[in-house]
Amino acid sequence: MNKTQRTKNFALCCMVLLLSTLSQAQEHVNGQLWMDTDGKHINAHGGNILKYGNTYYWYGENRPYNGGSTEAGIAVYSSANLKSWKNEGVALATSMKAGHDIERGCIMERPKVLYNKKTKKFVMLFHLELKGRGYEAARVGFAVSDSPTGPFQFLRSQRIHANQWPFDMDEEDIKAAKQTDASQWKEWWNDAWRKEVNKGMYLWRDMKGGQMSRDMTVYVDDDGKAYHITSSQENLTLLVSELTDDYLDFTGKYNMVAPGGQNEAPCIFKHKGTYWLICSGCTGWSPNEARMFSAKSIWGPWKQHPTPFVGTATGYNNMPANKTFGAQGTFIYQMNGKPVFMADIWNPRHLSQSLHLWLPIEFDKEGTPVIRWVDKW
Repeated sequence: MNKTQRTKNFALCCMVLLLSTLSQAQEHVNGQLWMDTDGKHINAHGGNILKYGNTYYWYGENRPYNGGSTEAGIAVYSSANLKSWKNEGVALATSMKAGHDIERGCIMERPKVLYNKKTKKFVMLFHLELKGRGYEAARVGFAVSDSPTGPFQFLRSQRIHANQWPFDMDEEDIKAAKQTDASQWKEWWNDAWRKEVNKGMYLWRDMKGGQMSRDMTVYVDDDGKAYHITSSQENLTLLVSELTDDYLDFTGKYNMVAPGGQNEAPCIFKHKGTYWLICSGCTGWSPNEARMFSAKSIWGPWKQHPTPFVGTATGYNNMPANKTFGAQGTFIYQMNGKPVFMADIWNPRHLSQSLHLWLPIEFDKEGTPVIRWVDKW
């Protein structure tokens, strides 16, 4: 074999290898690593997908291989087909300035990006914990950009609804909440404590400084109104809050969902006029049984249903439905009009290697969501 032929054969082998890599990048296998167009695992967790023009943008937590704090910031990937994802870098970077809200080493989780048609801006909301303070800050952060890939400009972080009562609490409800005292309860989870939680004990405790905001999502309704849904009150109660028309603040209108229910990781969608809310329990990085609620209005009342998950994760360690196939939800995206449940299979030892799980949401004859395991996308 002459030198020219060897060169051609080497080039052919490189081309075959490249095509093989691209093929793998375009095949999403649930329970395995998902590769971007550079052949690296997609490091975008707890986020969402936004379509702008003919391009899809996937935002998520850029997680470190070791440790749990945020070093880089919020990642963004782009795709023309929801299969091949290009790493577009960091959409919102942490700050190197000491004491900054998003100082490198803080915790930035659950980023969600919306496009505001009125302002022509891309708006990001996310859960923020300040550097070195664990999970006590419990804030929501706001950032904005003229481009879907950023760079996003950080605006502020805050607790929510300081000195504001839920719009559906009457004078008697408020009076009852004001008579509670969270400081006296050294033991939780008994019947007497639960009654106080249901009255709004933690709502009243945090009234002056603002309500906690941890695991969160956002939702834009058919009329363009946007809502922020978050786990609050020590992760015991969900809050549904209306955003201003520019999506950069709260209007002040909000209410509580399932007080004392201990729900987090909220995901929401609407199907045939009914809102469906899928959440997880609070068991840290360990999977648990998902919870599901429905309502005819985003303001409720919300009815609880059994978990929508059925069967086992045949392609991932045979994890059962009552463990949500080993995953925790992050977002529900409408793909060609059909809802898809997006989730993370967390790897707490190496968070950057946490796996992605996308599952189609089906409906039974009563119109109730059902989620079964599928191996591939």
